[in-house]
Amino acid sequence: MNAANEKAAPAVLTPVTKPKHIAIIMDGNNRWAKRQGVPGAAGHKAGVEAVRGVLDSCKLYDIDVLTLFAFSSENWRRPRPEVRALMALFMRYLRNEVQELHDDGVRIQFIGRRDRLSRRVLQLMHGAEALTEGNSRSTLVIAVDYGGRWDITQAALKIADDLKSGRTDCHQIDEAMMAHYLSTGHLPEPDLCIRTGGDARVSNFMLWQFAYAEFYFTDILWPDFDRHAFELALHDFAARDRRFGGRNEETVHA
Repeated sequence: MNAANEKAAPAVLTPVTKPKHIAIIMDGNNRWAKRQGVPGAAGHKAGVEAVRGVLDSCKLYDIDVLTLFAFSSENWRRPRPEVRALMALFMRYLRNEVQELHDDGVRIQFIGRRDRLSRRVLQLMHGAEALTEGNSRSTLVIAVDYGGRWDITQAALKIADDLKSGRTDCHQIDEAMMAHYLSTGHLPEPDLCIRTGGDARVSNFMLWQFAYAEFYFTDILWPDFDRHAFELALHDFAARDRRFGGRNEETVHA
C-alpha cells in the first residue's frame, strides 16, 4: 500500500489488531538531503531523529519488538566516505542513546555479520547488549551488515555443523529448526514491514521471516516519517484480513 497522500486516521489497536513486531526499512535519507539542498550526511542525521520519533511512538502504542534495517550487507558498495559517515553516525547514536533506552526498559540487540565491523563499533554494540540484556519492556533490534540470504545461509551452516557433530540428524530438520537457527530465532516473526521512500521491495531484508508479514509502502522519505505517518501504518495494519494461507468462515483480522 502507498500512503503518502492519505489523511491521518487514529490507529484502532486492540491486542488482536496490534502488531507485536514491526520491521522498518528506513529509505530516503539521501533523497531527503538532496531535496533540502544539504550534504548527504545531513540526511542521515535527520534519519536518526526519525528513529527517536518512531521509538517514542512504539512506546506509546506498546509495541513489543521494533527491528530497524540500519546497514545492509550491500551498503558496503556505497562510496567509502558515505560508509565512514554512516558508521560514525551509528557509533554516535550508540554513545548518546543507549543509556536512555536502558532507562526506558528497552533491550537492544543486533543482527547481522560482525566480522567486517571495526573494533570500536563492536565494542559499542557489545556494551549496549550487555547493559540492556535484562530489560523486558520492549526490544529494539538493529540490523547491521545484515542480509536475508546471509541469514538463511548461516542458519544452514549451523545445521550442517550439528549434523556433522551428531547433535542432530537429517530427519529432525524442518521449518521450525531453520527458524530457530536464524539470527532472529529468539524473536516473534514480524507482523508488519514498513518501507519508506517509495520503493516497493524488501532489499534482501528478513527474507524467511517475512513469509506472512503485512507490507506497508509509503512515499514518505525516512527523515519525514513522524508519528502521524506511523499511525497511518498502524491503522492500515489493523484493517488487514490476515488468513495466513487459509480461509475461515469467521474473518481473522490483523
